[in-house]
Amino acid sequence: MNLRTRLLEGHVIPAHPLALTADRTLDIRRQRALTRYYKDAGAGGIAVAVHTTQFAIRQQPALHREVLRLAVEEAPGLIKIAGLCGDTRQALADAQQASAEGFDAGLLSMAGNPDPVLIAQAIPLIGFYLQPAVGGRVLPYEFWRKFFDIPNVVAVKVAPFNRYQTIDVVRALKDSGRAHEIALYTGNDDAIVHDLTTDFGGLRFVGGLLGQWAVWTQKAVEMLKQPDHGYALTDANAAIFDAANHFKGCIPGIHEVLRRQGLMEGRWCLDPDEDLSPGQAEEIDRVSAAYPFLNDDVFVQANLPRWLD
Repeated sequence: MNLRTRLLEGHVIPAHPLALTADRTLDIRRQRALTRYYKDAGAGGIAVAVHTTQFAIRQQPALHREVLRLAVEEAPGLIKIAGLCGDTRQALADAQQASAEGFDAGLLSMAGNPDPVLIAQAIPLIGFYLQPAVGGRVLPYEFWRKFFDIPNVVAVKVAPFNRYQTIDVVRALKDSGRAHEIALYTGNDDAIVHDLTTDFGGLRFVGGLLGQWAVWTQKAVEMLKQPDHGYALTDANAAIFDAANHFKGCIPGIHEVLRRQGLMEGRWCLDPDEDLSPGQAEEIDRVSAAYPFLNDDVFVQANLPRWLD
């Protein structure tokens, strides 16, 4: 089955975190365990070296290369997507490296204004509308209409956290005449169920490529089959992603949930100053208690020894 067909089937694709030790070096054992968790939870793919993995990983080329390599080793059969970011030179280098390592597609951030036509020559592209609050920029309908004319575009992740801007992308895809070959994936962590259950004039989101789905992934796979609990999931995401503080603690929030489950040893980030916001841990406590049906703690505890082996 080719890549387009697989993406159009619709999958849970977690944005893969970066497991670090207390001295902020790669925790290889737990990095492997996370990938094994996503695979066994039923995810259809993984996205690596993306925002959830921390864009700063590119400042350490050896670390970046190792994280890509580990993902390929541990995820046979999954769709493997690599984050591409920076200006054209950097994004093209990312694309060439990802292709050489065996990745299937590249998720292209437009924050650095790269040339997508050039980069698509190196690897199949997934468009990425990243919300401005975490480094993205506003991309109008006209941008996306031209983007969808690029032959090697295979999907788009829509993550502006904005309904008007989401519709801009959907409308551009419809007008391109390529909705039958470009898969529409939600990245709107604040509106996952809303996106998955909405008929956009005959066009639908088929799956999600999400930081939120880096946690409680087994339940996310169940939810994709029967979307439900939209209010609960959005409330939980507000706590984990630190919406109250403009998403400042979003990556530590993901790490904290995984730490509590035993998948990560700590919530350390590459930036020593990046941590939970005041009150965020208590908010995670609150949503964990309020919505126990969202977590996959039992599944994780049953399999954790094997993943860590």
